[in-house]
Amino acid sequence: MTEDPFVAHRSLLFTVAYEMLGSAADAEDVLQESWLRWADVDQTQVSDARAYLVRVVTRQALNRLRTLSRSREDYVGEWLPEPLLTSPDVAEDVELAESVSIAMLTVLETLGPTERAVFVLREVFEMPYGEIAEATGKSAAAVRQIGRRAREHVAARRPRVQVSRSEQQAVVERFLGALRTGQLQQLMEIMAPDVVLIADGGGVAAAALAPIRGAELVAKVLARANRVEVAAFEATTVWLNGAPAGRIDVDGEPAAVSLVMENGRVTQIYLVRNPRKLTRLDEPAELAR
Repeated sequence: MTEDPFVAHRSLLFTVAYEMLGSAADAEDVLQESWLRWADVDQTQVSDARAYLVRVVTRQALNRLRTLSRSREDYVGEWLPEPLLTSPDVAEDVELAESVSIAMLTVLETLGPTERAVFVLREVFEMPYGEIAEATGKSAAAVRQIGRRAREHVAARRPRVQVSRSEQQAVVERFLGALRTGQLQQLMEIMAPDVVLIADGGGVAAAALAPIRGAELVAKVLARANRVEVAAFEATTVWLNGAPAGRIDVDGEPAAVSLVMENGRVTQIYLVRNPRKLTRLDEPAELAR
C-alpha cells in the first residue's frame, strides 16, 4: 500500500509551519487543519503532492500567523520561540540548523506575516517564485520584491559570525559549568562585555520583562538562579533547534537556554521559562527540508 503523501512529507510540513510560526503547538494545529483539507481533496487530480501540501500548510500558517501577531502584542514581557529538542543530525544540514535556530526565529518574528512566509519558502526551502506566489496569493513579481525586502531585513539583524559546532558545544559547557557553581567571575569571563539576556516567562514564570544588557548585570541575574535556598539545580547540555544548548532545572521546573557567541564569548542569551513553551524538551522533533 502506498504511503499517504501527507504522512510521507509530515516532517517537512511541520518544519514549514514551525519556521513560519515559531511555535510547535501552533504548527501542530496548522498540520491538523491542513490534514482535514487534504482529506477532502480528490488526490488523483494532484500532480505534485509535495508542492500542493506545502501550499495548503503555508495558507493555514499565514492565517494563524495573522491572528497570532495580534495576540503577541499583548504578550507579557519578551516573546521567544518555542524551543525544540532535536537530534545532532539536524546540525549536519547547516542551512536547516541555522534557519530553525532560536536566534533566527527571533529575527523572523520581526517580519510581517507575508514577508516571513516568502522568506522561509524561498531562502530555506528553495521553492520557485511561482509556487510561493500561489501559496501566498501574491503575483510572482510581488513575491520577488517581498523576498528582496525580507532578505535585507534579516541580513541586517541575523548573527553574522559562524561558529563550529564543536566550539559552540565547548562554550555552552563552560557557560553551564559556571552557572552550576554560581561564580560571577567565571560567568563574566565567558560573556562578552555587551552581552544581552532576553528571557521569556510569558507572565507565568519569573523572568525579566525587558532585555538585560552588560556582563556584570547579566551574570548577577543568572547566578541568582542558583541560590542557597534552591533545593535542586541542574544544568545539562542538550541539542535544541539544531545546536548545542542548555536545559536548566530549578526545583524540578525546566528552562531552556540558547546562546549566540562570537570569538569564544557569549554575545546573546535566550532564556525560555514559560512552561507552555517547554513541552518539547523530551522527544526529539523530526525536522526536514
